[in-house]
Amino acid sequence: MTAAVGHTAGTPRELGPPAARVRGLRKSYGTGTAQVHALAGVSLDIEAGEFTAVMGPSGSGKSTLMHCCAALDSVTEGEVWIGNQEIGRLDDDALTRLRRDEIGFVFQSFNLVPTLTAEENILLPLSIAGRKPDRRWYRNVIKTVGLGDRLDHKPNELSGGQQQRVAVARALASRPHIVFADEPTGNLDSHSGAEVLSLLRRSVDEHQQTIVMVTHDAVAAAYTDRVIFLADGLVVEELRHPTRERVLEIMTSMTVVPPEG
Repeated sequence: MTAAVGHTAGTPRELGPPAARVRGLRKSYGTGTAQVHALAGVSLDIEAGEFTAVMGPSGSGKSTLMHCCAALDSVTEGEVWIGNQEIGRLDDDALTRLRRDEIGFVFQSFNLVPTLTAEENILLPLSIAGRKPDRRWYRNVIKTVGLGDRLDHKPNELSGGQQQRVAVARALASRPHIVFADEPTGNLDSHSGAEVLSLLRRSVDEHQQTIVMVTHDAVAAAYTDRVIFLADGLVVEELRHPTRERVLEIMTSMTVVPPEG
């Protein structure tokens, strides 16, 4: 995969309210001696209109953090805000509406319906909600993902990179407040992965979308504006305007075991 430079630093833009906020977030699994603390008190803001990566060693809590922020998992303690809504205070119906209308999610495994065309997959969440797409926004999304000539194809007629672009378009189609992407290039070759990362980058730059991506890949992280590093369920480092080399330095330092003294 070709290394990319993240969002170029120019005139500082004015930051509005964060797209998401996490305060004192704890998540535990199991009980007693078998209890595992996946998150141990995370607090952070996700700025609107930015591309943020979440990285860390295996077991650091990065996927758990994403799932809690995306309302796909409950929290043990603490608060998660999406815009001005605190997830923990929402009833089941309000939580369903939040997931449907305000949050987009891109899975590593695409999660497309094999019997539907690309266009039908993209529009499926809106169809389930009984909503029609904003046609202008939809045309912008299709143009951004470069699928105009593949909309009538089914998933098995598309390459892996094209399938993931369909999945990204599906996440963007409802114009959500925030999009979460869980290892979106994990099942792709380097060329297809670069296509998807460039697409996510353009979604932020051209449409002011907010995207949070869990990744283990330093090249992928270099496409973003900001990298948050987790270890043992806590935020331990943050990097703005990341480069592949700097990300690798930090990840290496996090996995080095200090000598016994």
